[in-house]
Amino acid sequence: MRGRLVNTALKKIILLYWRITVSLILLLVGLILDRNNPGWWSDQIRVIWYLIAYVPAASPVIRRGWMHVLRGEVFTEFFLMSIATLGAIAIGEYPEAVAVMLFYLAGEMLQEAAVHRAKDNIKSLLDMRPAEATVFRKGEYELVHPQMIKIGEQVQVRMGERVPLDGEIISEGSYFDSSALTGESLRTFIGQGQAVLAGMINEEKVVDIRITKKYEDSSLARIIYMVQEATLRKAKTERFLRKFAKIYTPVVVYLALGLVLVPYLFVQSYVFTDWLYRALIFLVISCPCALVISIPLGYFGGIGAASRRGILLKGANFLDVITKVNTVVLDKTGTLTEGSFRLNRVESWHYSSDDLMKMVVALERNSTHPIARALVQSAGLEMEILPTREVQEIKGRGIKGEVDGTQVVVGSEKFLEEEQISVREMVATEGLVVHVAFEGEHVGFLELGDRLKADAAAAILALKREGISNVILLSGDSQDNTAAVARQLGIDKAVGNLLPEQKLQWLESIKEDGNNVVAYMGDGINDAPALALADVGLAMGGLGTDAAIETADIVIQTDQPSKMLTARKIGRATNRVVWQNIGLAFGIKTLVLLLGAWGIASMWEAVFADVGVALLAILNAMRLQAMSFE
Repeated sequence: MRGRLVNTALKKIILLYWRITVSLILLLVGLILDRNNPGWWSDQIRVIWYLIAYVPAASPVIRRGWMHVLRGEVFTEFFLMSIATLGAIAIGEYPEAVAVMLFYLAGEMLQEAAVHRAKDNIKSLLDMRPAEATVFRKGEYELVHPQMIKIGEQVQVRMGERVPLDGEIISEGSYFDSSALTGESLRTFIGQGQAVLAGMINEEKVVDIRITKKYEDSSLARIIYMVQEATLRKAKTERFLRKFAKIYTPVVVYLALGLVLVPYLFVQSYVFTDWLYRALIFLVISCPCALVISIPLGYFGGIGAASRRGILLKGANFLDVITKVNTVVLDKTGTLTEGSFRLNRVESWHYSSDDLMKMVVALERNSTHPIARALVQSAGLEMEILPTREVQEIKGRGIKGEVDGTQVVVGSEKFLEEEQISVREMVATEGLVVHVAFEGEHVGFLELGDRLKADAAAAILALKREGISNVILLSGDSQDNTAAVARQLGIDKAVGNLLPEQKLQWLESIKEDGNNVVAYMGDGINDAPALALADVGLAMGGLGTDAAIETADIVIQTDQPSKMLTARKIGRATNRVVWQNIGLAFGIKTLVLLLGAWGIASMWEAVFADVGVALLAILNAMRLQAMSFE
């Protein structure tokens, strides 16, 4: 199927090229014969010659114009070009008629080339999807399409192959290249039991993977879907121009008609063909293709530039919104910190540290929370597994249940107090504290540490340099830990001990000030409501949960908070290019329109004002692909 589509596109390009070539050769020969005027070059032969030159270039434009008319869309650029050139033929301006269609068709071809270049990054994502995968079934390996593989099946990935679906490594680990997903050329070791994502390239040795997600739910499929969907969600400027063109085009047709008829009432030496020629020039100049083609291409270029840097936008409109942000609200764990906790200290008052850990780990094995995973990993595989019953996890607070016949509560100080457990006073701690209670008595605590991301401090500093002084840190962690991270990063306002609904309330209060344009950055399920409420929500695509990624407007595949600044720079550059194109199109068109109305500009100037301006705008939009935003 894909091969047939490529062949069809190639045939269209070849046909378009030959149309332009034939018309151009016939036009040039006709102009030479006009200049030398040999005896056999009669008026009849001249008309036939230029009509033959006109047909290859004009037929696709006239056909498209007619198809739009049948659908009720009369006033299109194809309609304008058709009536302008047919009118030029009617008054004997044959070379100009051919030239207008020829250059318009050449402009269309170059526009297509520019669009294809902007789409290259998305097409390369499609190329990353493996056509087949090696799955273990009935005691042997067989090749099947990734869509045919079910969750839980075992897949083998050889060195140099792409991972076909999201899964978990069940053999020894290997090094993987994740640049296809993150935009960063990083070689990462992923070990046994760790997650590996579709699109990663295995660089070291054969690995076996247990599939955890279906084909359509894989990380790579999700990225492709988001980038493709982004091109369909228009920016406000783009939507306005589409509406403007629908009003603008019929207006200029009626103005051109007035330019032919009105002078008859006021000009004594009125010559119909002169004023018709001016009206035809007016129509060619006023064609809105420079706007309706180059403006969307500018936004498409911005989306492509962002996705190459590991920033996935779910709509062109967010390129505009990100530039207007003046308030940034940040989650802590997994957003500004690595989210990979390490056990630093075990404090127990009535039991040995080992006994305390056995009870805690037995309970935490039932949770997928990052803190729970860190505690289980720190205990090691050799630790005895105690039986548990009636385990209950309360999101944002902790977990409780019966372990080997003992009632155990593990969680925050607030959680223990809600369970009517008195918390002993402790000396100051530097990390995250998890309290432990047995049979209603506070018996100890665990202290965990989490490192700041490498670019977190630089990101906050860059935000302030951008003039965004209102930066707020909201976290479910304790107030002490939240404040400590805020001090390290230079964030003035930090609030801890927040549940998901409390984060949402904070964001609502911030948005009550109508002057605030709020960006929220987070990674967890608890961040999803805030991500949805913010003017622009940014989710971490690597560590982030599916709920956060699906809710967010922008997904940062590299998990780097500094990418918010990169997205802002790309948005600003895109906005600048779009308005440059608008100014360029309107400025030149207005000037040549006035010259044409006064009879100073010819059809050749009209061609430049239409096709030439469109090409200049496209070249300007293409600059986005080559810009550096780091």
